[in-house]
Amino acid sequence: MKKLLITALAATALCSAAAQAQEVKLAVGISGWTGFAPLTLARETGIFKKNGLDVAIKKIPQKDRHLAIASGDVQCAATTVETWVVWNANGVATTQIFQLDKSYGADGMIVKPSIAKISDLKGKTVAASAPGTAPYFGLAWMLKKNGLSVKDVKVVNLEPQAAANAFLAGNADLDAGMTYEPYLSGVRAKPEAGKIIATTLDYPMVMDTFGCTPKFLAENPKAAKALADSYFEALEMIQKEPKKSFEIMGADVKQTGEAFEKSQAYLRWQDRAANQKFFAGEHAQFSKEAADLLLEVGIIKAIPDLSKLADTRFIK
Repeated sequence: MKKLLITALAATALCSAAAQAQEVKLAVGISGWTGFAPLTLARETGIFKKNGLDVAIKKIPQKDRHLAIASGDVQCAATTVETWVVWNANGVATTQIFQLDKSYGADGMIVKPSIAKISDLKGKTVAASAPGTAPYFGLAWMLKKNGLSVKDVKVVNLEPQAAANAFLAGNADLDAGMTYEPYLSGVRAKPEAGKIIATTLDYPMVMDTFGCTPKFLAENPKAAKALADSYFEALEMIQKEPKKSFEIMGADVKQTGEAFEKSQAYLRWQDRAANQKFFAGEHAQFSKEAADLLLEVGIIKAIPDLSKLADTRFIK
């Protein structure tokens, strides 16, 4: 009997070791942006592990994420749709495999109370992150939609938090700034400091996707499918257990569950059905328009092959 028990335990240990050996190890580069939080939820609650993945999540600024991919430090990343255009144009081959979120008012432009419309910014000073980032692209996008370009304004490079703080402090040198939540709400709560003239509700151009290197996808197609499935499972958990989910996701960015719940109200996570709809047409259309603008403002020197930017087989 004792011999049988030892044999059974040994067999169990071997099975466990085999299961662990089958886990695909990978590192993912993200930021603390609310839209990426379900990835953290999938890791913290064991969803990734259940689906055969050993995922390390690394917080890397958007401006440096492509460098981490190029160096092999991470195999996959999350970022805005137009950023993949920039990365591929600059020789960092990456392929998007599923959509994460869409901003619904979480990103916006703040202006002095005296500015009535975006076209009034001609010749004015605007704070925005460096070229190649989402806030800079957002500025270029909003200006173009109003008959201007970044060449028509003086851009001062300030990160979103610093831009909002400058307005709250009454900085007279700035006429406008690009920022996002939770800093956007800081200005919303103090209208005498400035006003929100436009957000992604007016200009729906902040969309985030998840992608990996072509090498990783070619070598690990089952893992790529598991990554997408895990994300959708995390969204299902948020629906079923919102309070627990918000607490877990909030803790990762040093927010309470209640504060995190408020911040996520300004975006929409995209489930499997939304993904299929997005990649059926909107993704290609937006990528083309974004690429044209990136070329126009000099962020890229040539438009990459846009047909290779996404692989939709993993969201089925």
